[in-house]
Amino acid sequence: MQKQDGANVAEKAAEKVDVSKLTGFIDKYSEMLIDFAISFVIALIVLRITLWVANAIVRFLGRAMERRNVEVTLKKFLLDIISAILKLICVIIFASMIGIETTSLIALLGAAGLAVGLALQGSLANFAGGILILFYRPFRAGDYIEAQGQSGTVEEIQIFNTVLKTPDNKRIFIPNGLLSNGSLVNYSAKDTRRVDFVVGISYDDSIAKAKQVINDVLDKDQRLLSDPARTVVVGRHGASSVDIFVRVWVKSEDYWDVHFEFLENIKLAFDDNDLSIPYPQQDVHIHQVASSD
Repeated sequence: MQKQDGANVAEKAAEKVDVSKLTGFIDKYSEMLIDFAISFVIALIVLRITLWVANAIVRFLGRAMERRNVEVTLKKFLLDIISAILKLICVIIFASMIGIETTSLIALLGAAGLAVGLALQGSLANFAGGILILFYRPFRAGDYIEAQGQSGTVEEIQIFNTVLKTPDNKRIFIPNGLLSNGSLVNYSAKDTRRVDFVVGISYDDSIAKAKQVINDVLDKDQRLLSDPARTVVVGRHGASSVDIFVRVWVKSEDYWDVHFEFLENIKLAFDDNDLSIPYPQQDVHIHQVASSD
């Protein structure tokens, strides 16, 4: 009987010990859970606030870029990059507030960025070139340019390439890295351009008459600008012709029409006025040597 009572007492004591351990375990982890819940709620509030601040910064920068007339493509790209960076910072702050170790995460992101940068070195050079082109704007869509041995109208400025359309309707893709680091001619940068001609006449023709005929042809073209004034002068004594240099100013969009029409009209006018446009020629002298026989 006493043994049985002792066993019951031992069982009750063991139950009390187990209950106390369970209660202590629940109390401990319930406090941790409550602390985590409070930290999580605070972190969510901070995340919401920081995201709002990030969006406000992006909107402010967008308005500032509009006032500075930043290229639309560059504006959108820069705002996307800034927005992504700010949001990543917000997420890192949120993670650190709920107890997640962020040092290793940042190191991992840095290593991944370095590896990607080394793997895409050429593409990054073109990417940087595209940013420089969009920022400094040496040319715009619709401009006629010449670069890297190619020429055409700029159809589109992409992040990695610039697309040209040639006069015969071909598309040329030039990497932006080459465009940003090489020489480039923009024929559409100015509103006006000078058209240069060289008109050759025979040494037997009258220079004064030839200049008068040239001026008469130019007077009939209303597209020529009076300021700067035209130039019609003898520029060179060639091997078979006297070369008259003709320089006139036109609007950029009229350049080629004026160029081609003048070449046709000056030939017709010279024919009507008995003026010749000589072609290269050589005089061959043959000396006869007497035979000794």
